[in-house]
Amino acid sequence: MTGGLKNRGRTKEDVEERRKGLEEVTGAFLEHIAHTSFDPIMAEKNVENMVGCVQVPLGFVGPLLINGDHAKGEFFVPMATTEGALIASVNRGCSAISAAGGAEVLIIKDEMTRAPVFRTKGVRDSKRVVDFVNSHIQEIKAEAETTTRHGKLIKVRAFATGRSLYLRFSYDTGDAMGMNMATIATEAASRYIERETGISMVSVSGNLCVDKKPSAMNFIDGRGKIVLADVTIPKDVVEGRLRTTVDSAVETCYRKNLVGSAMAMSFGHNAHIANILAAVFIATGQDPAQVVEGSMGMTTCERSGEDLYLSVRLPSLEVGTVGGGTRLPCQKEALSLMDCVGAGKAKKFAEIVAGATLAGELSTLAAQSAGELGKAHRELGR
Repeated sequence: MTGGLKNRGRTKEDVEERRKGLEEVTGAFLEHIAHTSFDPIMAEKNVENMVGCVQVPLGFVGPLLINGDHAKGEFFVPMATTEGALIASVNRGCSAISAAGGAEVLIIKDEMTRAPVFRTKGVRDSKRVVDFVNSHIQEIKAEAETTTRHGKLIKVRAFATGRSLYLRFSYDTGDAMGMNMATIATEAASRYIERETGISMVSVSGNLCVDKKPSAMNFIDGRGKIVLADVTIPKDVVEGRLRTTVDSAVETCYRKNLVGSAMAMSFGHNAHIANILAAVFIATGQDPAQVVEGSMGMTTCERSGEDLYLSVRLPSLEVGTVGGGTRLPCQKEALSLMDCVGAGKAKKFAEIVAGATLAGELSTLAAQSAGELGKAHRELGR
Protein backbone atom coordinates (compact mmCIF):
# COMPACT_ATOMS: atom_id res chain seq x y z
CA MET A 1 0.00 0.00 0.00
CA THR A 2 1.31 3.41 -0.92
CA GLY A 3 2.12 5.48 2.16
CA GLY A 4 1.08 9.01 3.06
CA LEU A 5 -1.09 10.90 0.60
CA LYS A 6 0.64 9.70 -2.55
CA ASN A 7 -2.21 7.38 -3.42
CA ARG A 8 -4.90 9.97 -4.10
CA GLY A 9 -6.91 7.93 -6.65
CA ARG A 10 -10.69 8.25 -6.37
CA THR A 11 -11.97 5.45 -8.61
CA LYS A 12 -13.77 2.51 -7.05
CA GLU A 13 -10.75 0.38 -7.84
CA ASP A 14 -8.40 2.83 -6.12
CA VAL A 15 -10.58 2.89 -3.02
CA GLU A 16 -10.88 -0.90 -2.93
CA GLU A 17 -7.13 -1.38 -3.37
CA ARG A 18 -6.38 1.14 -0.61
CA ARG A 19 -8.92 -0.46 1.75
CA LYS A 20 -7.56 -3.97 1.17
CA GLY A 21 -4.06 -2.71 1.80
CA LEU A 22 -5.20 -1.10 5.04
CA GLU A 23 -6.92 -4.33 6.11
CA GLU A 24 -3.76 -6.26 5.38
CA VAL A 25 -1.57 -3.90 7.39
CA THR A 26 -3.91 -3.61 10.39
CA GLY A 27 -5.61 -7.03 10.46
CA ALA A 28 -9.03 -5.35 10.56
CA PHE A 29 -11.93 -6.34 8.30
CA LEU A 30 -13.79 -3.30 6.96
CA GLU A 31 -16.91 -5.07 5.72
CA HIS A 32 -19.40 -2.28 6.40
CA ILE A 33 -17.06 0.60 5.68
CA ALA A 34 -16.63 -0.89 2.20
CA HIS A 35 -20.26 -0.21 1.27
CA THR A 36 -20.49 3.08 -0.62
CA SER A 37 -23.62 4.12 -2.49
CA PHE A 38 -21.93 6.69 -4.74
CA ASP A 39 -18.96 6.94 -7.06
CA PRO A 40 -15.93 7.88 -4.90
CA ILE A 41 -14.91 10.49 -7.48
CA MET A 42 -17.73 12.63 -6.04
CA ALA A 43 -15.79 12.93 -2.78
CA GLU A 44 -12.49 14.00 -4.31
CA LYS A 45 -12.75 17.48 -2.75
CA ASN A 46 -13.89 16.16 0.62
CA VAL A 47 -11.44 13.46 1.69
CA GLU A 48 -7.99 12.01 1.02
CA ASN A 49 -6.93 8.33 1.19
CA MET A 50 -10.58 7.27 0.92
CA VAL A 51 -11.33 3.67 1.93
CA GLY A 52 -15.13 3.77 2.20
CA CYS A 53 -17.89 5.42 4.20
CA VAL A 54 -19.05 5.47 7.80
CA GLN A 55 -22.82 5.31 8.14
CA VAL A 56 -24.60 7.31 10.85
CA PRO A 57 -28.24 6.54 11.66
CA LEU A 58 -30.52 9.20 10.20
CA GLY A 59 -33.92 10.26 11.51
CA PHE A 60 -36.05 13.35 11.21
CA VAL A 61 -38.16 15.70 13.30
CA GLY A 62 -41.28 17.55 12.30
CA PRO A 63 -43.42 18.93 11.02
CA LEU A 64 -41.95 22.10 12.50
CA LEU A 65 -43.83 25.32 11.75
CA ILE A 66 -41.52 28.27 11.12
CA ASN A 67 -42.44 31.89 10.49
CA GLY A 68 -39.14 33.22 9.17
CA ASP A 69 -38.02 35.80 6.66
CA HIS A 70 -36.76 33.02 4.40
CA ALA A 71 -38.25 29.81 5.83
CA LYS A 72 -42.04 29.88 5.91
CA GLY A 73 -44.26 26.88 6.58
CA GLU A 74 -43.85 23.35 7.92
CA PHE A 75 -40.55 21.52 7.61
CA PHE A 76 -39.16 18.06 8.25
CA VAL A 77 -35.60 18.34 9.54
CA PRO A 78 -33.08 15.48 9.07
CA MET A 79 -30.80 14.61 11.99
CA ALA A 80 -27.95 12.07 12.00
CA THR A 81 -27.01 10.83 15.46
CA THR A 82 -26.11 7.86 17.62
CA GLU A 83 -27.61 9.39 20.77
CA GLY A 84 -30.88 7.72 21.68
CA ALA A 85 -33.71 10.02 22.83
CA LEU A 86 -32.31 13.08 21.04
CA ILE A 87 -34.62 12.97 18.02
CA ALA A 88 -37.63 12.01 20.14
CA SER A 89 -36.98 15.00 22.37
CA VAL A 90 -36.54 17.50 19.53
CA ASN A 91 -39.63 16.10 17.84
CA ARG A 92 -41.67 16.76 20.97
CA GLY A 93 -40.42 20.35 20.92
CA CYS A 94 -41.43 20.66 17.26
CA SER A 95 -44.92 19.46 18.12
CA ALA A 96 -45.27 22.03 20.90
CA ILE A 97 -43.96 24.88 18.75
CA SER A 98 -46.27 24.02 15.86
CA ALA A 99 -49.24 23.80 18.23
CA ALA A 100 -48.30 27.28 19.47
CA GLY A 101 -48.48 28.77 15.97
CA GLY A 102 -44.84 28.34 14.98
CA ALA A 103 -41.45 29.83 15.77
CA GLU A 104 -40.47 33.35 14.75
CA VAL A 105 -36.96 33.22 13.25
CA LEU A 106 -34.76 35.91 11.72
CA ILE A 107 -31.15 36.48 10.70
CA ILE A 108 -29.74 39.78 11.92
CA LYS A 109 -26.16 39.47 10.64
CA ASP A 110 -24.37 37.33 8.05
CA GLU A 111 -20.58 37.68 7.85
CA MET A 112 -17.84 35.07 7.56
CA THR A 113 -14.50 36.20 8.97
CA ARG A 114 -10.81 35.52 8.55
CA ALA A 115 -8.16 37.38 10.58
CA PRO A 116 -4.52 37.20 9.49
CA VAL A 117 -1.74 38.27 11.84
CA PHE A 118 1.10 40.52 10.65
CA ARG A 119 4.46 41.30 12.23
CA THR A 120 5.18 45.03 12.52
CA LYS A 121 8.04 47.08 14.00
CA GLY A 122 5.93 48.20 16.94
CA VAL A 123 2.77 50.02 17.92
CA ARG A 124 3.45 53.14 15.84
CA ASP A 125 4.17 51.01 12.79
CA SER A 126 0.94 49.13 13.39
CA LYS A 127 -0.90 52.44 13.47
CA ARG A 128 0.70 53.37 10.14
CA VAL A 129 -0.54 50.15 8.55
CA VAL A 130 -4.04 50.54 9.98
CA ASP A 131 -4.20 54.06 8.53
CA PHE A 132 -3.15 52.63 5.16
CA VAL A 133 -5.82 49.93 5.32
CA ASN A 134 -8.53 52.44 6.21
CA SER A 135 -7.55 54.77 3.36
CA HIS A 136 -7.18 52.00 0.75
CA ILE A 137 -10.17 49.83 1.58
CA GLN A 138 -11.45 49.89 -2.01
CA GLU A 139 -8.14 48.59 -3.37
CA ILE A 140 -8.05 45.89 -0.68
CA LYS A 141 -11.63 44.95 -1.51
CA ALA A 142 -10.76 44.66 -5.19
CA GLU A 143 -7.78 42.39 -4.46
CA ALA A 144 -9.86 40.12 -2.25
CA GLU A 145 -12.72 39.84 -4.72
CA THR A 146 -10.50 38.86 -7.65
CA THR A 147 -10.40 35.37 -6.09
CA THR A 148 -14.15 34.74 -5.94
CA ARG A 149 -17.29 35.19 -8.02
CA HIS A 150 -19.62 35.21 -5.03
CA GLY A 151 -17.71 36.58 -2.04
CA LYS A 152 -17.91 40.27 -1.15
CA LEU A 153 -15.65 42.00 1.36
CA ILE A 154 -17.81 43.94 3.80
CA LYS A 155 -15.25 45.44 6.19
CA VAL A 156 -11.81 45.10 7.77
CA ARG A 157 -11.30 45.75 11.49
CA ALA A 158 -7.88 46.19 13.11
CA PHE A 159 -6.67 44.85 16.46
CA ALA A 160 -3.08 45.56 17.52
CA THR A 161 -0.90 44.51 20.44
CA GLY A 162 2.86 44.96 20.58
CA ARG A 163 4.37 43.95 17.25
CA SER A 164 1.34 41.88 16.27
CA LEU A 165 -1.35 43.38 14.05
CA TYR A 166 -4.56 41.47 13.36
CA LEU A 167 -6.93 42.45 10.56
CA ARG A 168 -10.36 40.84 10.84
CA PHE A 169 -11.83 40.58 7.34
CA SER A 170 -15.62 40.10 7.12
CA TYR A 171 -17.31 38.71 3.99
CA ASP A 172 -20.69 38.06 2.49
CA THR A 173 -20.15 34.53 1.12
CA GLY A 174 -23.54 33.97 -0.51
CA ASP A 175 -24.90 30.46 -0.09
CA ALA A 176 -21.57 28.88 0.83
CA MET A 177 -20.50 28.53 4.44
CA GLY A 178 -17.51 30.38 3.03
CA MET A 179 -14.50 29.52 5.16
CA ASN A 180 -12.31 28.51 2.24
CA MET A 181 -13.59 31.42 0.19
CA ALA A 182 -12.70 33.86 2.98
CA THR A 183 -9.25 32.32 3.45
CA ILE A 184 -8.29 32.56 -0.23
CA ALA A 185 -9.64 36.09 -0.59
CA THR A 186 -7.95 37.28 2.60
CA GLU A 187 -4.62 35.83 1.54
CA ALA A 188 -4.78 37.79 -1.74
CA ALA A 189 -5.68 41.02 0.08
CA SER A 190 -2.95 40.47 2.65
CA ARG A 191 -0.29 40.04 -0.04
CA TYR A 192 -1.34 43.44 -1.40
CA ILE A 193 -1.00 44.97 2.08
CA GLU A 194 2.45 43.38 2.45
CA ARG A 195 3.62 44.81 -0.87
CA GLU A 196 2.32 48.29 -0.15
CA THR A 197 3.35 48.64 3.50
CA GLY A 198 6.44 46.44 3.88
CA ILE A 199 5.09 44.41 6.80
CA SER A 200 4.99 40.59 6.82
CA MET A 201 2.01 38.29 7.20
CA VAL A 202 2.88 35.58 9.72
CA SER A 203 -0.30 33.53 9.22
CA VAL A 204 -3.48 33.98 7.20
CA SER A 205 -5.29 32.82 10.35
CA GLY A 206 -4.23 34.63 13.49
CA ASN A 207 -6.99 33.05 15.64
CA LEU A 208 -8.93 36.30 15.94
CA CYS A 209 -11.28 34.92 13.24
CA VAL A 210 -12.23 32.88 15.50
CA ASP A 211 -12.52 29.52 13.72
CA LYS A 212 -13.60 26.32 15.48
CA LYS A 213 -12.88 27.60 18.98
CA PRO A 214 -15.17 29.10 21.63
CA SER A 215 -14.53 32.82 22.06
CA ALA A 216 -15.96 36.00 23.47
CA MET A 217 -15.31 37.63 20.07
CA ASN A 218 -17.78 35.37 18.26
CA PHE A 219 -20.16 35.21 21.22
CA ILE A 220 -20.57 38.99 21.08
CA ASP A 221 -19.80 40.03 17.50
CA GLY A 222 -20.85 36.85 15.71
CA ARG A 223 -19.39 34.77 12.90
CA GLY A 224 -21.37 33.32 10.05
CA LYS A 225 -25.02 34.00 10.76
CA ILE A 226 -26.43 35.51 13.93
CA VAL A 227 -29.91 34.01 14.18
CA LEU A 228 -32.68 34.78 16.66
CA ALA A 229 -35.69 32.54 17.30
CA ASP A 230 -38.56 32.69 19.77
CA VAL A 231 -41.97 31.26 20.53
CA THR A 232 -44.72 31.65 23.12
CA ILE A 233 -46.10 28.30 24.24
CA PRO A 234 -49.65 28.37 25.69
CA LYS A 235 -50.04 27.13 29.24
CA ASP A 236 -52.18 24.16 28.18
CA VAL A 237 -49.50 23.00 25.70
CA VAL A 238 -46.80 23.34 28.36
CA GLU A 239 -48.81 21.25 30.79
CA GLY A 240 -50.32 18.83 28.29
CA ARG A 241 -47.60 18.10 25.72
CA LEU A 242 -44.52 19.03 27.71
CA ARG A 243 -45.79 17.72 31.07
CA THR A 244 -44.39 20.56 33.15
CA THR A 245 -45.45 24.01 34.32
CA VAL A 246 -44.54 27.45 33.08
CA ASP A 247 -42.95 28.41 36.39
CA SER A 248 -40.89 25.22 36.56
CA ALA A 249 -39.56 25.70 33.05
CA VAL A 250 -38.68 29.35 33.74
CA GLU A 251 -36.87 28.49 36.97
CA THR A 252 -34.95 25.62 35.37
CA CYS A 253 -33.81 27.86 32.54
CA TYR A 254 -32.75 30.60 34.96
CA ARG A 255 -30.84 28.43 37.40
CA LYS A 256 -29.37 26.08 34.74
CA ASN A 257 -28.79 28.08 31.57
CA LEU A 258 -28.05 31.47 33.11
CA VAL A 259 -26.74 31.10 36.68
CA GLY A 260 -25.10 27.71 36.15
CA SER A 261 -23.44 28.79 32.92
CA ALA A 262 -22.24 32.01 34.58
CA MET A 263 -20.80 30.03 37.50
CA ALA A 264 -18.88 27.90 34.99
CA MET A 265 -17.96 31.00 32.94
CA SER A 266 -19.29 29.09 29.94
CA PHE A 267 -19.64 30.70 26.53
CA GLY A 268 -22.76 28.61 26.01
CA HIS A 269 -25.82 29.60 28.07
CA ASN A 270 -28.10 26.81 26.92
CA ALA A 271 -29.31 23.28 27.58
CA HIS A 272 -27.79 21.34 24.66
CA ILE A 273 -27.66 23.40 21.48
CA ALA A 274 -24.59 21.48 20.27
CA ASN A 275 -26.66 18.28 20.18
CA ILE A 276 -29.11 19.59 17.62
CA LEU A 277 -26.49 21.37 15.54
CA ALA A 278 -24.19 18.34 15.38
CA ALA A 279 -26.99 16.03 14.24
CA VAL A 280 -28.21 18.44 11.54
CA PHE A 281 -24.65 19.29 10.45
CA ILE A 282 -23.70 15.64 9.96
CA ALA A 283 -26.91 14.92 8.08
CA THR A 284 -26.55 17.85 5.68
CA GLY A 285 -22.82 18.01 4.95
CA GLN A 286 -21.86 20.98 7.13
CA ASP A 287 -18.47 21.18 8.86
CA PRO A 288 -19.04 19.37 12.19
CA ALA A 289 -16.09 21.14 13.82
CA GLN A 290 -17.99 24.42 13.61
CA VAL A 291 -20.48 23.10 16.11
CA VAL A 292 -17.94 24.55 18.58
CA GLU A 293 -18.92 28.08 17.61
CA GLY A 294 -22.56 27.17 17.09
CA SER A 295 -22.81 25.82 20.63
CA MET A 296 -22.30 29.31 22.09
CA GLY A 297 -26.00 30.03 22.06
CA MET A 298 -28.14 31.63 24.73
CA THR A 299 -31.55 30.27 25.71
CA THR A 300 -33.90 32.35 27.85
CA CYS A 301 -37.35 31.73 29.28
CA GLU A 302 -39.92 34.10 30.75
CA ARG A 303 -43.51 33.96 31.90
CA SER A 304 -45.74 35.81 29.44
CA GLY A 305 -49.10 36.15 31.15
CA GLU A 306 -50.10 32.54 31.76
CA ASP A 307 -47.86 31.25 28.97
CA LEU A 308 -44.19 30.39 28.42
CA TYR A 309 -41.95 32.62 26.30
CA LEU A 310 -38.77 30.92 25.02
CA SER A 311 -35.97 32.39 22.91
CA VAL A 312 -32.66 31.25 21.43
CA ARG A 313 -29.80 33.42 20.19
CA LEU A 314 -27.30 31.69 17.89
CA PRO A 315 -24.37 34.11 17.47
CA SER A 316 -22.25 31.92 15.23
CA LEU A 317 -24.25 29.63 12.95
CA GLU A 318 -21.95 28.68 10.07
CA VAL A 319 -23.92 26.82 7.42
CA GLY A 320 -24.19 26.67 3.66
CA THR A 321 -26.15 24.96 0.90
CA VAL A 322 -23.42 24.91 -1.74
CA GLY A 323 -19.86 23.59 -1.58
CA GLY A 324 -18.19 21.39 1.01
CA GLY A 325 -20.06 18.29 2.10
CA THR A 326 -23.34 19.53 0.60
CA ARG A 327 -22.12 18.16 -2.74
CA LEU A 328 -22.31 14.56 -1.54
CA PRO A 329 -25.39 12.50 -2.54
CA CYS A 330 -26.72 11.55 0.91
CA GLN A 331 -26.22 15.03 2.29
CA LYS A 332 -27.84 16.59 -0.76
CA GLU A 333 -30.85 14.33 -0.31
CA ALA A 334 -31.10 15.39 3.34
CA LEU A 335 -31.08 19.05 2.31
CA SER A 336 -33.75 18.30 -0.30
CA LEU A 337 -36.15 17.28 2.51
CA MET A 338 -36.27 20.97 3.43
CA ASP A 339 -35.99 22.33 -0.14
CA CYS A 340 -32.55 23.67 0.78
CA VAL A 341 -30.35 22.40 -2.03
CA GLY A 342 -28.10 24.81 -3.88
CA ALA A 343 -28.04 28.54 -4.48
CA GLY A 344 -30.50 30.86 -2.80
CA LYS A 345 -31.22 28.51 0.09
CA ALA A 346 -28.61 29.19 2.80
CA LYS A 347 -30.62 31.73 4.78
CA LYS A 348 -33.70 29.53 4.61
CA PHE A 349 -31.66 26.60 5.88
CA ALA A 350 -30.18 28.67 8.72
CA GLU A 351 -33.65 29.67 9.90
CA ILE A 352 -34.80 26.04 9.85
CA VAL A 353 -31.75 24.98 11.88
CA ALA A 354 -32.50 27.72 14.41
CA GLY A 355 -36.11 26.58 14.66
CA ALA A 356 -35.03 22.99 15.31
CA THR A 357 -32.59 24.26 17.93
CA LEU A 358 -35.40 26.13 19.66
CA ALA A 359 -37.44 22.91 19.66
CA GLY A 360 -34.58 20.96 21.19
CA GLU A 361 -34.05 23.53 23.92
CA LEU A 362 -37.76 23.66 24.74
CA SER A 363 -38.17 19.92 25.09
CA THR A 364 -35.03 19.35 27.15
CA LEU A 365 -35.81 22.20 29.54
CA ALA A 366 -39.29 20.79 29.98
CA ALA A 367 -37.94 17.30 30.63
CA GLN A 368 -35.44 18.57 33.17
CA SER A 369 -37.94 20.80 34.93
CA ALA A 370 -40.31 17.80 35.16
CA GLY A 371 -37.55 15.43 36.30
CA GLU A 372 -37.96 13.22 33.21
CA LEU A 373 -34.54 13.48 31.52
CA GLY A 374 -33.14 10.33 33.09
CA LYS A 375 -36.35 8.43 32.38
CA ALA A 376 -36.19 9.35 28.68
CA HIS A 377 -32.63 8.14 28.37
CA ARG A 378 -33.41 4.92 30.24
CA GLU A 379 -36.28 4.20 27.88
CA LEU A 380 -34.80 5.39 24.57
CA GLY A 381 -31.06 5.74 24.95
CA ARG A 382 -29.91 2.46 26.46
